[in-house]
Amino acid sequence: MKWRATGLLIVATVVYFVMRAVADRTGWQGFVEATAEAAMVGGLADWFAVTALFRHPLGLPIPHTAIVPNRKDTIGRSLGDFVQQNFLDGDLVAERLERADIATRLGDWLVQPANARAVGRQAGGVVLAAIDVLNDDDVQAGIEAIVAERVMATPVAPMVGRVVDFAVEGEHHQAIFDSMLRGLAQVLGENQGVLRMRLAQESPWWVPEPVDDRVFERLFIGMQAFLSDLSRDRHHPLRRNLEARIAGLAHELRSSPDLLERGEHLKGELLAHPAFREWTDGLWSDLKAGIVRAAKNPESEMYDRLTEAAQAAGVQLRNDPALRVKVDRWIVTAARGLATHGQAEVSDFIAGTIERWDADETSELIELQVGRDLQFIRINGTLVGGLAGFVIHLISTLFF
Repeated sequence: MKWRATGLLIVATVVYFVMRAVADRTGWQGFVEATAEAAMVGGLADWFAVTALFRHPLGLPIPHTAIVPNRKDTIGRSLGDFVQQNFLDGDLVAERLERADIATRLGDWLVQPANARAVGRQAGGVVLAAIDVLNDDDVQAGIEAIVAERVMATPVAPMVGRVVDFAVEGEHHQAIFDSMLRGLAQVLGENQGVLRMRLAQESPWWVPEPVDDRVFERLFIGMQAFLSDLSRDRHHPLRRNLEARIAGLAHELRSSPDLLERGEHLKGELLAHPAFREWTDGLWSDLKAGIVRAAKNPESEMYDRLTEAAQAAGVQLRNDPALRVKVDRWIVTAARGLATHGQAEVSDFIAGTIERWDADETSELIELQVGRDLQFIRINGTLVGGLAGFVIHLISTLFF
């Protein structure tokens, strides 16, 4: 575009000097000469104006030239102030966002599976980044403190009493009884020889061995039958007696100051034990390892859950007008606050960024961005100047 504008100026200059040399400035020749002369003047004037924006014309330090490199910092500050005053007005931002209906658009966007997956992947990346920057020692100490605080705040004895009450009310203790009875019967059967030997040791020397065998057989069969009766009959007096004792124990656990104190003492010993620290450390290590594995695997269940959550949020936004109003109100409030309180920071950021630019590079960059239109100014100046010269010559010929 520079060559085009300069070429047009050269053409006007050549025409002028040719007409000046060979023409007598009368008739049409005068019109051509006047047009070329004015076009040359207009082109030169606009060349000077355009060049003066970015550099000294012909390298001469003419005042008020090379405006962009000389006033770069001022331009940057003015640009920052302009953006601050015209684009970061809290009311203007809020008004625009209120018309945008962002919540509806967000809901429509999130329900699309591809978009929901993209949100899930980004969320997974955020989780992985957060895990990487966390200090393991701090997290482990925090988990230990939280767990210890929760445990210390919960009395052990009353809690155990409530658990026992729950087990009895739901008949869960019966399964424990049945399991214990089956285990006891199995132990008796596996150790029948040991028990027979023990009876022989305790029996008087003068009792014949066949009598011992007969007594042991009757005792063993009776014990097996008794255990079998207890297993089959859940209303057996012995089982009822055990239930009553368990209920009494549960009541004592809830109400006895002595048991409460003993429970708290036991809890303190548990929390002070090194195994408790090892458990909390392992808890965070296992949790972290699981999260890292899931975050590094795009096909993991974590990403599936995040994608489902994103889609569910989109569906809820689309179907719940009250939620959309709440989300829009939150976005508008947040944007208004950011625009209001961040005006100076944005303005300073723009000004500071431009101040760090090299003056010559900045001038060249701006010229490359708007130079095409500036060269049209030179072309238009040459053409308009020529037209003005033609009109002036015509008026002079007609009236003077």
